[in-house]
Amino acid sequence: MKYDEFAFFNQQLAAMLRDGIPLEGALRRLCEEMHRGSTRDELQALETDLTKGTPLAEALKARQLPELYKRMMLVGVKSGDLPGVLTMLADYFQRQSSLWARLKGLMVYPLIVLFVAFLISTLFSFLWLRIIGPSILGMYGGWYMHLPRMTLSALAILERIWIFPVAFASLFLFGLAIIFLPVLREKFRWRLPAFREASISRVAASLNLLLKNGVSFPEAVGLLEKLENNASAASDLERWRKNVASGVTKFSEVAATNRLFPPLFVWIVANAGEDLASGFNRAADIYQSRAIYRTEMALYSVLPIAALFLGVIVLSEAYLLISMFLPFM
Repeated sequence: MKYDEFAFFNQQLAAMLRDGIPLEGALRRLCEEMHRGSTRDELQALETDLTKGTPLAEALKARQLPELYKRMMLVGVKSGDLPGVLTMLADYFQRQSSLWARLKGLMVYPLIVLFVAFLISTLFSFLWLRIIGPSILGMYGGWYMHLPRMTLSALAILERIWIFPVAFASLFLFGLAIIFLPVLREKFRWRLPAFREASISRVAASLNLLLKNGVSFPEAVGLLEKLENNASAASDLERWRKNVASGVTKFSEVAATNRLFPPLFVWIVANAGEDLASGFNRAADIYQSRAIYRTEMALYSVLPIAALFLGVIVLSEAYLLISMFLPFM
């Protein structure tokens, strides 16, 4: 799902509902303007079910839309302020879109560097194994044992030169897999700097959205516990829910022990007192700012590091070539 397009969709949907257009009619008009894709198909199917008279709760249940979105739509209908809830959902998805766009941009530079390194090492391996290597080794003849140490060490590396393109290709494919495979992406989302802060911000923003619209704290935590794919984060949320069920009221005690949520996060939320929604909102803003800061610092560092990395590769291969011609010098 493209969060920026989905955020714009919900902004327009909220405006049309305020103008008195029925939900199914607004969905029909907006779907006609959307790009083709799974999100449009799901929303069109939702509009079709509503036109047939299917209750909203039943129609939403069958759709492959974010669980938080489906739950908040029902909350909006129950509270009589669906346009207001849709506006908040649009802000939520827009914030997630801008943050994750930065994080994906951070992954682009290392992938480009790995791909270029793969091309350079592949070209060098081909030239050595098919053209340069056989010619030079043939010219060395029977005086192999009298070669300089520098040449002998280079020959030991060149015998396994195929390892380098394989290694760069493996790292490149692994990076692509983290971006495009949800299972791997969720596994590393809580472990990498910037991505971890972004994940904490998303959880806090989700809790703020639920609590602000009247969902109880145990119910909101239970919903996020089901939505969170990371086992450690889910176990933290489960512990919060059980502590609340046992009668603990202060958030500092509810979230006293965590595996992924840091003490600063707990302190920020606990300082809000009984107004947990504002506490989670404050935590979401702070950790989003931290994620953006870490992303920008990483982007500033990636370019010189990438140039240095490629320079090392080129110089290493130049060293190997010079070592081969050293006996003739």
